[in-house]
Amino acid sequence: MSTQTAIAKNQIHFERPPGSDLLIFHFSGSWTLASGIQPLDEITKKLKTMPGISAAGFDTTQLTAWDSVFLAFLKKVLALLDAHQLQVEKAGLPAGVQQLLSLSTAVPEKEASSSAVNPPPLLTRIGETVITQWTACVEMVGFIGEATLAFFKLFSGKAGFRRIDLLCLLQECGIDALPIVSLISILVGLILAFVGVIQLKLFGAQIYIADLVGIGMAREMGAMMTAIIMAGRTGAAFAAQLGTMVVNEEIDALSTMGISPMEFLVLPRMLALILMMPLLCVYANLMGILGGAIVGCGLFDISAVQYYDKTREAVGLMDFSIGVCKSSVFGVIVAIAGCFRGMQCGRSASAVGLAATSAVVTAIIFIVISDSVMTVICSVLGI
Repeated sequence: MSTQTAIAKNQIHFERPPGSDLLIFHFSGSWTLASGIQPLDEITKKLKTMPGISAAGFDTTQLTAWDSVFLAFLKKVLALLDAHQLQVEKAGLPAGVQQLLSLSTAVPEKEASSSAVNPPPLLTRIGETVITQWTACVEMVGFIGEATLAFFKLFSGKAGFRRIDLLCLLQECGIDALPIVSLISILVGLILAFVGVIQLKLFGAQIYIADLVGIGMAREMGAMMTAIIMAGRTGAAFAAQLGTMVVNEEIDALSTMGISPMEFLVLPRMLALILMMPLLCVYANLMGILGGAIVGCGLFDISAVQYYDKTREAVGLMDFSIGVCKSSVFGVIVAIAGCFRGMQCGRSASAVGLAATSAVVTAIIFIVISDSVMTVICSVLGI
């Protein structure tokens, strides 16, 4: 027995062969945007009035033209047939239609992440954070170990890097940094002098501005401010340079050619910063003392000779030595943070920016921590 119903004239009709459980959809005419899309109400009714149907097929021999309208209609029909748990045979559809339908269902639509709606428990988040931080610490320790081995090769004369690169980096970390170090150090000296004189002038002891500024710059502020400046200036630059090389696969190319990136790229950068930091610290100390002298001699009737004598009496070689030792440690920290974050960079433009930011944050955190530890040690030792 054959059943045939026209949903739209010369568009689609159904056929069920006698004694078969197969329902065939016959498409004819032009299925384009101009002809519009057909409703599914009649199809739904037909499926309800034809019991015993377990499969559906398609016949498009009379189809003259089709576009996205036909595909959209088929998607709805297939969804309806799937809802009725009917097996679908797509062999009767045009090859192009079959390919497009396969592509449309190849990648399922993204559903809202359940974790976004229901965040993981607090203990889970704490555990994930601990694991992430522990992994980062292990990677940093490994990087420090590789850097130490590279320094051993340097001392044995087997380190593979170009001397011209080291000279360029020495200029970048040293001479090129003098303007910003000069400005910040003088301003810090001015600030220390103004802060100290507020209390000192209550007792008529403005002459001790020289002691306050000299000791503060020599023991703490000179090394600290230089380290922070170099972290923001040079440490971020190292991270961006190495990160860009990672993105451009230059690091992989060096490894493929048998050249150690640690020796060729990281070692000269670390060496340049470690060598220049103590010199910049001494220079920053002198600029800070000069800033204090500007306030003391310019505003409080202290002669230049008096200021110089008081500074020489208050600040000894030990004070300068402590500041220089701190700056050496800070140089190692800034160099390791910048190079480590650069080598750890991902392979995208945003990752380079993140590496530069992480280098600065990491360096400043460890600078403050190490300075606190060294200050406590000096206090315990009485120096």
